[in-house]
Amino acid sequence: MPKLKSKKDISGIETSGKILKAVLDELEKAAIPSTKLAFLDRLAFDLIKSYEAKPAFLNYRPEGAKKAFPASICASLGPVVVHGIPDGRALEKGDILKIDAGVNYKGYFSDSARTVIVGNECSAEEKKLVKATEEALYAGIEEVIPGNRLGDIGYAISSVADKYGVSVVDGLAGHGVGFAPHEDPLVFNVGRKGTGSLIEEGMVLALEPMFSLGYPDILELPDGSFKTVDGSVTAHFEHTVAATKSGPRILTS
Repeated sequence: MPKLKSKKDISGIETSGKILKAVLDELEKAAIPSTKLAFLDRLAFDLIKSYEAKPAFLNYRPEGAKKAFPASICASLGPVVVHGIPDGRALEKGDILKIDAGVNYKGYFSDSARTVIVGNECSAEEKKLVKATEEALYAGIEEVIPGNRLGDIGYAISSVADKYGVSVVDGLAGHGVGFAPHEDPLVFNVGRKGTGSLIEEGMVLALEPMFSLGYPDILELPDGSFKTVDGSVTAHFEHTVAATKSGPRILTS
């Protein structure tokens, strides 16, 4: 069952989300050629701690996971979609890096991700993919209105993928968030209008379109990350969003 949030709860999650945005802004600035993924992880840890908050992902073990996540951020390169573990690899110009992070501030959890084109140089197709994925996030956010259905979100997101001729990654979805890193409901990136669970006032959802330039099929690697079977490049964007009487309220911007 989705856990509805009060106005006080939403305000607390938004405070968490503002910390997260500030951290992601700094990580994006630091994601330049020669920077090591492990450096980004340490930077995230230090920045989150400086706000008297906690990294929500560090040592978190979601249901079904074989082991707890060992880092403060997910750093996923190229065909790796999500859950990439930051290691000693150095970034190179043209890398497509997905940075996903969460913050726990006084028991309020926020979750957000963005895709960074390292060195701001990549192919036209990859730029199209990144643009499509970010556009899809905001199309989905527009549907986070009490009285709508979760299928409306999935339809909006997948429609953008169709428009750009890219694939919606199979098997991964958004989710509820706020009192824990992952809550009910699942928020799929495909759907039909007017179907799925009702969106209620007080729902807080992490929307996260994940698109691929190739086929949508993915596989889980031994370290718990997910990559495309065909090795095609992926992009990922995410915001934490509250459904309110006045419409969608982005809590991580």
